[in-house]
Amino acid sequence: MFTHDGWGGRRITVSLSGGTAARTGLKSTTPQPRGDMRVRDWDDIVEDVVGSSGDPDDWRAVAGDRASGVGEDLYLGHPAAGVFHLKTYAKNPYEVRGVGTQIARKVDDGLADFLPTGDDADGRFAVQQPVADEDDAETKASELEQVVQAHADAPTTPDAFFDDVMDALDSPAFGPMEYDPYDRPDPVEGLAEEFPDADELLDSELDDLVDADRVGRGFQ
Repeated sequence: MFTHDGWGGRRITVSLSGGTAARTGLKSTTPQPRGDMRVRDWDDIVEDVVGSSGDPDDWRAVAGDRASGVGEDLYLGHPAAGVFHLKTYAKNPYEVRGVGTQIARKVDDGLADFLPTGDDADGRFAVQQPVADEDDAETKASELEQVVQAHADAPTTPDAFFDDVMDALDSPAFGPMEYDPYDRPDPVEGLAEEFPDADELLDSELDDLVDADRVGRGFQ
C-alpha cells in the first residue's frame, strides 16, 4: 500500500491485492488531442477528480514508474469525467510534488482498453477526505462499524468489502487499479504513446520541479 498526501488533506491510497500482472497487446486507434492540456499542480487535478459529478466507484487507474527520472506516472479515468495524467515524486517522506493535466474529456472504446476493470485489476485505489468535524467522525465510524459487521456475518469478497468501506467513508473517487511500484505496466506505456505531447510536456515540467528542489542531493 502507498499513500499520497494531497490537496486539502485528501489522500490517494492504493492497496494491492496480489502480484502485478501487466496486460499486453493493448493498442488504441482513437485520435488525439481530447483534453484541455493545461498543466497544473497535481493537487488541482485531484480537486477536479473530487469535484466531478460522476459515480465515485466508476473511477479506474493505472500507475507505474516514469520512463526516465524520479517519480511515477498515474492515469485516472472516469466515463463522465475523462482521463487525467499525473506525474509525481516524493520531495521528502512527508511531501509529494507533481503536475498533471486532463488528456481526454471522456473514456471512449479505445481508451477503455488501457484502464483495468474489477476482474483484471491487481489492486484498488481511493481518494480519502478528512472528516469535517466530530459529528462527521462519529457518523462515519458508526457506518464503518456496520459495514465491518455485515461482512463478518456473511460471505464476501475483498473487492466488495473495499467498495462498501469506501462508501461508508464517503470517498469521492475509488475503483480498480493496476500498479507496479518498480516498473511500467503496459497500459501506462500505451497511454504515454497515445498522448506523447502530454507525456513530454509533463515530463519537462516535473523535471523542472525536481531540479528546483535539488532532489538529486537527497530528501529535502
